[in-house]
Amino acid sequence: MSRLIRFVALVLLVLPCVRPCFGDAYDAHPKLVVILVFDQFRGDYLDRYRAEFRAKNGWNLFLRQGAHFTDCYYDYANLVTAAGHATIGTGAYTDGHGIPLNEWYEPSPDGTLRSVSSVADDRYKLVGAPAGTKDLTGTSPHRELATTLGDELVLATRGKARVYGVSLKDRAAILTSGHATKGAFWVDHETGTWETSTYWMNELPAWAAQFNASDHATVARKKSSFAQGSFYELVGRSAASVDYQLDFAQALITGEKLGSNPANVPDMITISISSTDINGHAFGPDDPSQEKLIVESDAALDAFFTFLDKTVGLKNVMVAMTGDHGVATTQKAGEAMGMPVLGFSADDFTKPIEQKLEAKYPLKGKGKYVLQMDNPYLLLNRYAFEAAGVSEEEAENTAKSLVQEIFADFLSKNATSTTPRSEPPELTNIYTVAQMREGRLPQTQYGRLLAHSYSPYVGWALHLNFGPYQFPWHGSGTTHFTANSYDRHVPLELFGTAFTPGTYHGVVAPVDIAATFASVLRINRPSAAVGRVLIEAMHSNSTTTANTVPK
Repeated sequence: MSRLIRFVALVLLVLPCVRPCFGDAYDAHPKLVVILVFDQFRGDYLDRYRAEFRAKNGWNLFLRQGAHFTDCYYDYANLVTAAGHATIGTGAYTDGHGIPLNEWYEPSPDGTLRSVSSVADDRYKLVGAPAGTKDLTGTSPHRELATTLGDELVLATRGKARVYGVSLKDRAAILTSGHATKGAFWVDHETGTWETSTYWMNELPAWAAQFNASDHATVARKKSSFAQGSFYELVGRSAASVDYQLDFAQALITGEKLGSNPANVPDMITISISSTDINGHAFGPDDPSQEKLIVESDAALDAFFTFLDKTVGLKNVMVAMTGDHGVATTQKAGEAMGMPVLGFSADDFTKPIEQKLEAKYPLKGKGKYVLQMDNPYLLLNRYAFEAAGVSEEEAENTAKSLVQEIFADFLSKNATSTTPRSEPPELTNIYTVAQMREGRLPQTQYGRLLAHSYSPYVGWALHLNFGPYQFPWHGSGTTHFTANSYDRHVPLELFGTAFTPGTYHGVVAPVDIAATFASVLRINRPSAAVGRVLIEAMHSNSTTTANTVPK
């Protein structure tokens, strides 16, 4: 009896330490991994337009043959392109990978302050840029402070796996794919010519040069009805540009023989389709042109995945599809639906703040105090404040008080407004970078989102969040960046023999892609990854428990 009692006591002691594990019926290895991103693709789009998708291997590759997650949300509060693509690639948030914005300010070699791209790198030059290009500054992923899934795949295979990135945007091609890639490619905005950087190569591969010399760009212009003007801004917002990007990806896969690695290890390609972002900014998520673009992308995806089926075999391909951020409804569309949406000028508060700061702290050179409102950050000029003898804490706290004062004035002036269903701009949250850096944040969901958004690259600044469907913007379109759910909601779709087709409910996040794929590939997850393995969508033959106890 005493032995039985001791045994039961031991079981009761061990059980709380036993964690569930997953019995895996899948033991194959994909030959090609595809990370597909549609820029500014909100998470409700696929179900909203689902009835219009006809192709077998288009959107239905995910909706009918893959794992479709309905509730995928980012867990941070700086929803912009560079940060989103870095998050997808690294499986980490900005506090892990370091990328907060598309551009920010840094001292130049001569000491003056300059705006720099998240991927700009003075050590390298552009490759393949059209003749006459004035700025040949190269690019690299050197500001991305974490490894990507692609990096870990290369490391795990001792350099034998081949990883590439493709997008109309340089930051999207580079930050998703990573550091150890064989190449990243994007387009010259005016001409649509594909280019890269000497970080990877000194000249374009023959297949890429041949693609540029072909009539692909001309055909895309003809299909889009924009024979002249910026390829990126005009052709880029049409379905013709989706074809253009996927055709280039096909040329890369063929030219580099991805999916048939001689070392019998997986290859990988990241593809970010910029078209939905370009069109979305111009016309918004509810405009018929955005629906048309998404529906017409069905055929382009079908052609691409059918190509993969014929060359690599879809049974040998593992795919994840997501978006880098969502988007807000336009003011015009909101008003038509009876929703108080407001796009307003950042000048409405940045100009008065500058005036009040200069009145309090007379300028001593080094430029203005307010650099710009780069959503969601109000960027401050550290060097101007330091010249005036003002510390970071004082500068940020003073600017914060002035912003709050200005927005309170907006509310008071509109308190008696009789305009139906209109609301003045309202500041819901404002925190200094010092508060973010030191963790002086509320123990709430918003505090967690904000903590995940910190990066030293921002410099001195304030993080602002406005009322629902309110945003500083120019023109008649819309934007994204907030901590609100519509900017954080994106699709998450998985396809491959490792996954059980179906629709899955419950909150997941884009960071789960890197964790899940690393688990399936049996490699290390990226260095700062925080996601979880989506075992609910994976084939299994049993559910087991661990037989080890933490020491």
